[in-house]
Amino acid sequence: MKTGNLIKLMIIAMVILTVQGCGVKYSLSGGTIPENMKTYSVEIFENISPFVSPTLSQTFTEGLKERIRTQSRLSQINQDGDAMFSGVITNYAITPAAVEAGTDMAALNRLSITVKVKYVNRKDETGESDFEENFTQFKEFRGEISSQENQLNTEIVKMLTEDVFNRAFNNW
Repeated sequence: MKTGNLIKLMIIAMVILTVQGCGVKYSLSGGTIPENMKTYSVEIFENISPFVSPTLSQTFTEGLKERIRTQSRLSQINQDGDAMFSGVITNYAITPAAVEAGTDMAALNRLSITVKVKYVNRKDETGESDFEENFTQFKEFRGEISSQENQLNTEIVKMLTEDVFNRAFNNW
């Protein structure tokens, strides 16, 4: 083998090894959940927003339970889990996101949902991992809300529960 070809081969090998060694590793195994944490509990998130969607309280509560159940090794219990989640839905609002040209009609609307979440890690005696925060997400839509509301709520709840899960267990 010629020296020039050998050098090219070595450079290619080094590039491949370097690229394979770089990158971000993602895990659905529970992030930074402490080894001694075994259970979680989620209280019902009451909807105290001025505008109430009848099924949102149950949709969010069950969505958070499902997110933790499927993305962690924790077992769900009814109350006093090692990780405890409680809170309220504080805002459910539909606002114009874009106005139709030449009119004062909304061409695009935005559905926003805000939840206030209290998280208590009963295995952290320092309390440093506990938090009480607001999380907001939204989706934009065209037309009337009535035909799209359930689907929009489902999509927003998925985003919100991901945010809450990441804040509690991945320190994001």
